[in-house]
Amino acid sequence: QVQLVESGGGLVQAGGSLRLSCAASRNILSFNAMGWYRQAPGKQRELVSTFNRDGTTRYADSVKGRFTISRDNARNTYLQMNSLKPEDTGVYYCNVAIGLAPFNYWGQGTQVTVSS
Repeated sequence: QVQLVESGGGLVQAGGSLRLSCAASRNILSFNAMGWYRQAPGKQRELVSTFNRDGTTRYADSVKGRFTISRDNARNTYLQMNSLKPEDTGVYYCNVAIGLAPFNYWGQGTQVTVSS
C-alpha cells in the first residue's frame, strides 16, 4: 500500500509559476512509472509528466519546455510549472504504478487554477 499526498496547488495568473509536491507514505524504490496527471472540468484525466522505470522522463506536448518533473529521494516527487496558461487549469494528481500488473496508486489531487 502507498498513500500519496499532493500539495502546492492554488490560484495564479497566466504567466506565473507553481510547484506541486507529492509525498509518499513509504519509500518507493521500484516502480513502473511515477508522476503527474491532471483532469480539467468535463475532460478525461491526462498524463502531464512521469518518470519511467528506465530513468527517462515523459512530458505531454502541451507542457514541454514549461514544466519540469523531479525527485529528491525515494518518497518525494515535484512538478515545477512555469509560464502557466489558463488551459493548465485542473486537478493535478500524483500517480505511481507498481508491480507486474501494474497497480496504480493515486493521491487525492490538488487544484490548479490559472486566470487569464
